[in-house]
Amino acid sequence: MEKICFELENVEVAYLEKEILKIDRLAIHQFDRIGIVGSNGAGKSTLLKLLSGKVQPTKGKVYRHVESGCFEQLEAPTSLGADPVLLGKLNIPKDSVHLSGGEQTRMKLAQLFTNYYDALLIDEPTTHLDQEGISFLLEELRYYSGALILTSHDRAVLDELVTTIWEIHEGEVRVYLGNYSEYVVQKQLEREQQQQAHEQFVKEKSRLEKAAQEKMKKAQKVAQAGRMSKREANALPNKSFMTKSKGTSAKAMQRAAKAIENRMEKLQEVEAVRENKPIVFRQSKATELYNKFPIMVERFTLQVGNKILLEDVSFQLPLGKKIAITGSNGSGKSTLLDYIAKKDDHLIISPKVKIGYFKQMSYHFTNDATVLQFVKNCSGYDETFVRSVLHSMQFIGTDLQKSVKSLSGGEAIRLQLCLLFLGEYNILLLDEPTNFLDIHAIEALESFIAGYEGTILFVSHDQQFIKNVANLQLSIHEKKLIQN
Repeated sequence: MEKICFELENVEVAYLEKEILKIDRLAIHQFDRIGIVGSNGAGKSTLLKLLSGKVQPTKGKVYRHVESGCFEQLEAPTSLGADPVLLGKLNIPKDSVHLSGGEQTRMKLAQLFTNYYDALLIDEPTTHLDQEGISFLLEELRYYSGALILTSHDRAVLDELVTTIWEIHEGEVRVYLGNYSEYVVQKQLEREQQQQAHEQFVKEKSRLEKAAQEKMKKAQKVAQAGRMSKREANALPNKSFMTKSKGTSAKAMQRAAKAIENRMEKLQEVEAVRENKPIVFRQSKATELYNKFPIMVERFTLQVGNKILLEDVSFQLPLGKKIAITGSNGSGKSTLLDYIAKKDDHLIISPKVKIGYFKQMSYHFTNDATVLQFVKNCSGYDETFVRSVLHSMQFIGTDLQKSVKSLSGGEAIRLQLCLLFLGEYNILLLDEPTNFLDIHAIEALESFIAGYEGTILFVSHDQQFIKNVANLQLSIHEKKLIQN
C-alpha cells in the first residue's frame, strides 16, 4: 500500500486580505507524479512552499510525513556541496562564483540530486536550461520512485514526467488524471459540454419566455372581452355569470404565465464559452520588405574576448519566416542576436529593416501612464484591438489601469511582448521569450507569432514552443550554424 507523503486539510492562504488558495482536502502518495498548472500568480509556487513548510497556511493544516527535496525557481544555488560526478556530468565550471543563468540552474539540479528524498518539490526547473540540461533532468526524474510534484511551463516536460495534473484556478485546485496533453483534451471536452449546456439553457429560456408571453396575451384578450360596453352587457343573458367566468379565466392564465416566469428564474444559467479570436497584426506600408533575404552573412566569425563562438559561417534569413536558433548554454545564441540587433558591419542587412528586440529582463518602465494608455500611445492600432491583445496576455480588468512603473517582472515581460508585436517593426528578435511565462501566456505568444506578418528570429529551449511556431530551425554546434 502506498504511503501518504503530504496531506492538506481545510487549508486557506491569504495575502493582504486576498485569498490565494482554498483547499478542502488533498493528499499526495508515494508514487504520485503531479504537474501543477495555472496562470502567473495563481498560487503554484505558494502551493509548493506550503508542502515544503516555507509558507504557513492562514487556516488549516498541512501534514508532512516524509522529507522532501526542493528546487525553487528564483532561488540562487546554495553553498551546499554537490556530487562531483554530477557536477562533471552537467559541465558546471569549477569557478562557481560567476555562473550564467543556465549554469546556476544546473548547479541547483546537481545539489538536488546529490541526495535521495522520498518526495521532490520542483518549481520551473527548465528556466535558462538548454536541451542537454533538460535531457539530464528528464533522465533523473523518469525513473524516480518517490512522490514528484512539479510546476513547469514546458509542456513536453510535463507530458514526459507527470500522470496527474492539478489545475489552480481562483484559489481552488481541480484534479485531472493524465499528462498535460491529456489534460488539454479534457479541458476541451469540458468547453464543448459547457457550450452544449449553454445552448440548451438559451433554448429552454427562449421556449419558456415565448410560452409566458402567449399566456399573457390570452389573458389580456380574455380581460378585454370581459370589459364590454354596458349596453352590450345588459343585452346579454346571465351577464353576471359570464363576466365572472371571464375574469376567473384571465386570472388563471396570468397565474400560469407567472408560474412559467418562476421556472425561468430557477433555470441554472450556463455561461457561453469565451472563444479566443485569432489575432492578426497588420504590417504598415512603411515597414514592408521586398528583399527575399533581408539579413545575410558571408564567412562570418563571431568572437567574444578570446572565445570564438561562430567560425566562418554563412547564412541567409528568409523573409516572413519564423526562425528558431537552438544550441547549448554558452554557444553564442544571445550574442548572435545582439550583433543582429546592432546591425553589425559584418552583416548584410536591408536598409529598410526595422528591428524590435526582446532582451531578457533588460528594461524598466519609467513612464507614469497606465498599461492601456501606454500601449495605445506606442502603437497605431485602435483601442478595441489593443484591448484584445492585452487581454490575450492576461491584462484584464483593473490591470489595464495599473501604472507601468508598478508592474512586476512577469507583467513587464508580457507588456514588452505586446509592445513588440504592436510596434512599427518588420523583424523581431526574441531571446528566450517564454521564460517566466505561464502556459496560457506562452499559448498567447504562439498566437501572436502566427498572426505576425514580419520575420521573427528567436532563441528558445522549449521544444514544444519551437515545434508550434518555427518554420525553420538553425542550431549552433561546434562553432557552426546548421539548419536542422
